Amino acid sequence: MSMTDPIADFLARIRNGIRARKQMVECPRSNLKLRLAEILRDEGFVQTVTSTEDDKQGMLKLVLRYDGRPTGASSAITGMRRVSRPGQRAYVPAKQVPRVRNGLGIAILSTSQGVMTDKEARSKGVGGEVLCEVW
Repeated sequence: MSMTDPIADFLARIRNGIRARKQMVECPRSNLKLRLAEILRDEGFVQTVTSTEDDKQGMLKLVLRYDGRPTGASSAITGMRRVSRPGQRAYVPAKQVPRVRNGLGIAILSTSQGVMTDKEARSKGVGGEVLCEVW
């Protein structure tokens, strides 16, 4: 069975893992999901990202990041939202790249120069499709 929105599934797996206080989340791998996971790692929302090969398309393993408190540990990810969906794509020009939570979060864009954060897109002066927001 084909999946209509694999990015939304990827974000939902992370969100569900955080709510269940899981240490690690696994999902099927694709180049786009791998790049999204690397951005989350680079921005400090996820500890580590590993990609493993299997018979099909491979698996992506993300180790979630929590604070060090013994009780009621909170995740580095407070919320995440899919912006551009298959039924309603969201494109922005370079001058209108969104700021998430007044700079406390990130927007991840798919641009002509690759998948990048809103800060990178602003500095390079490119716009594109807003894939998701993480804060």
